[in-house]
Amino acid sequence: MERGHWRLNLIANGSDRILIGKEQRKRAKELAKQYGFLPYMIERYIALWGEQEAIQFLEACEQPIKKSIRLNTLRATAEETLSRLKAKGVRLEKVPWLDTGYIADFSRISPGSLLEHMRGFYYVQGVPSMTVAEALSPQPDSLVVDMAAAPGGKTTHMAQMMNNSGVIVSIEQDRLRTASLESNIHRCGVTNSIVLRGDSRNLDQLGIAPDYILLDAPCSGEGLIALDPPRKRSKSMADIRFCATKQDVLLDAAITALAPGGTLVYSTCSIAPEENEFVIDNLLKRRPETRIAPINTEFGIPAYPNPYGVELHESLTLARRFLPHKHNLEGFFICRIEKEESS
Repeated sequence: MERGHWRLNLIANGSDRILIGKEQRKRAKELAKQYGFLPYMIERYIALWGEQEAIQFLEACEQPIKKSIRLNTLRATAEETLSRLKAKGVRLEKVPWLDTGYIADFSRISPGSLLEHMRGFYYVQGVPSMTVAEALSPQPDSLVVDMAAAPGGKTTHMAQMMNNSGVIVSIEQDRLRTASLESNIHRCGVTNSIVLRGDSRNLDQLGIAPDYILLDAPCSGEGLIALDPPRKRSKSMADIRFCATKQDVLLDAAITALAPGGTLVYSTCSIAPEENEFVIDNLLKRRPETRIAPINTEFGIPAYPNPYGVELHESLTLARRFLPHKHNLEGFFICRIEKEESS
């Protein structure tokens, strides 16, 4: 099968049954009934990983994800926040690759009920979500765009990394989510963010050339099943195709606006290659001025250069994945992309 054919077939037919046999489809139906998934999802997992690993994924989706927090050094030193939380009985475990990320066991306390949370000393945030800003690593005094900013975890994290210098343009289309974004920005003491309500597909109309862009793209959320079990049956193949099409458009808008030599991080909370590796592979073919860049932070596993047996761009191994059955975290995809300098 030639490179790129798979996604065209998927868009046209909404099926990957050409990739697994009759017995595997039968087994997929059995597993779907056992674990409460839609059959097409299990078929894709078997085609991607094989039956044994697919079952490991299904089992992992039955297990709770541990709570995690990011210490917000714009409001208090890490030492002060750690001391206050430990005094209240919160058990904390440092995430090795994150400067201020911790697995946090609040026991019977609600993480959002403590005074320290209300004062913005910490932000309740998933480990993969924290890792996205670390992968982008925006430098102080730079111009940054967060293309899908609500509820504000990544905007506030980047502001912290930049020590409130430079400018972060935080874009959100939904009115209610914009209110949540603004609330978290104020709570966390962020002063370098401008919030815009609008469609990021029109980013080029702002007339700016960001040094960094973060696109945590709208997606099917197929990596969040452990946190939101109804997702086992709430999304169809048509939903995934719709998301992939929108992701293509958002990426084109981002690359068009990005300054020459600038950096973009694309991420999703989906484990679907259709929203991740295939989307990035298509971007590399459409936009020859782009390349996948290494991520300096060591985490997760390499992304797939040949999902479902389809050969994609070999540099996709530089992107990274989190998987529930390998990392006991939400499923996530993170890719760092650079735009070439003008000639």
